[in-house]
Amino acid sequence: MAENKTKKNTASVASYLNAIDDPRKRSDAKKVAAMMRRATGKRARMWGSSIVGFGEYHYKYESGREGDWALVGFSPRKQNLVVYIMPGFDNFPALMKKLGKYKTGKSCLYLNKLDDVDQAVLEKLIADSVKVMRKRYEVK
Repeated sequence: MAENKTKKNTASVASYLNAIDDPRKRSDAKKVAAMMRRATGKRARMWGSSIVGFGEYHYKYESGREGDWALVGFSPRKQNLVVYIMPGFDNFPALMKKLGKYKTGKSCLYLNKLDDVDQAVLEKLIADSVKVMRKRYEVK
């Protein structure tokens, strides 16, 4: 079974966030980091070279594949800010309706900028997703 390529590491989250060139993107990333810290009570850790994650859980699929991953996280990419909502979005239809302008993938919430969404709703979505993950998995 192949190992996950993206792993938690000791790189500096502060250095990573401070190195974001675009001032708005840097500010947005720091605001999302604060929301995730409040939701998890955990310090940020780098996962790979571009994902900021909070908390950790262990998963095991029926296929036998297993590993560790961040409970919640984000990546400030050039194109958009990607927020990782690990349980996906099916559990949160009311919040998604009130969130604002966004796109989604399976567990990815793509935001052009924080001003496009209701930040209080985003913070609740993050907090509620953490609660779901804590019920489903053993969280570290």
